[in-house]
Amino acid sequence: MGFEGLSNKNKHFFFVLIKISIVVVAFYFIYEKLTKNTDLEFSIFGQISMKNDVFLIKHMFFLSFLTIFNWFFEVLKWKELVSSIKKISFKKAFEQCLGSLTASLFTPNRIGEYGAKALYYTKGYRKQIMLVNLISNLLQMSITCIFGIIGLFFLDQAHEISMNKWPMILLVSVILTTSIILIIRRNRYSFKGFSFEKLKNFMSNFSKKSVALGLLFSLFRYAIFSFQFYYLLVLFGCEISYFNAMTFVTSMYFLASIIPSIFIFDVVVKGSIAVFLFSLIGVTELVILSIVTIMWIFNFVLPSILGSYFVIRFKLPTLAR
Repeated sequence: MGFEGLSNKNKHFFFVLIKISIVVVAFYFIYEKLTKNTDLEFSIFGQISMKNDVFLIKHMFFLSFLTIFNWFFEVLKWKELVSSIKKISFKKAFEQCLGSLTASLFTPNRIGEYGAKALYYTKGYRKQIMLVNLISNLLQMSITCIFGIIGLFFLDQAHEISMNKWPMILLVSVILTTSIILIIRRNRYSFKGFSFEKLKNFMSNFSKKSVALGLLFSLFRYAIFSFQFYYLLVLFGCEISYFNAMTFVTSMYFLASIIPSIFIFDVVVKGSIAVFLFSLIGVTELVILSIVTIMWIFNFVLPSILGSYFVIRFKLPTLAR
């Protein structure tokens, strides 16, 4: 007997069970990462953070303030992009962004976010919503790549890093390879029911105003969480100018973004890259890993905890929504 053959009472029970399971699994991954990190023991992380007064109320408040504005612009971006398909309120956009964050926390490269956001809409909208989410991620990725390549250039000029230009060569190779594959298979290639031609038409006909605003909001987000990283560097006693710090931070985010990873291990990927880059100016591994962990806690763990409330309250949309 399939799901459709179940009574409404049993369907409701299984639906609630699925929502609770998503929240439990998300919390379990967070717990595992914080308490069983072989690179940074939780007790040592707490000690070094307290030693540098990170947990003082004024610092916690300011870090939280930056996090709120980071997600404020993400919600604005989602609201604006979705408006080309269906008008939604800021409240609905907020619910969808944080709820999908929780649901996708343990999925590879946050791929679960596509399906999670689509579930907030009726079937007629879902494929389009998945494409809107793709546009949203591409806009953020574009900002990361632009500033990352600039950062790598200045970093290489200043420190003559041994890895030379391989990240840019790798990126160009991936783009070229992907483009060739798409051209060769353009008549057969599909994405969730969309042919290559339909994808191209959807992108080309998408609201240019929404794309421009989405790119602007992505830039604001990038500026905020990059400054947040710099602020933590200062808190941990790193004597570095803002410009120099940004060459490292932008390079770190760029390199981390082109390395596929399960999202829960994103903090590990960024940590490894950050440790290597900041070691060039003598910043210790413990300090960098602590900063990366704090960034992860403020920008993803805390929002996902709030998002768990929306997951539990989630209801499948009706035709009226």
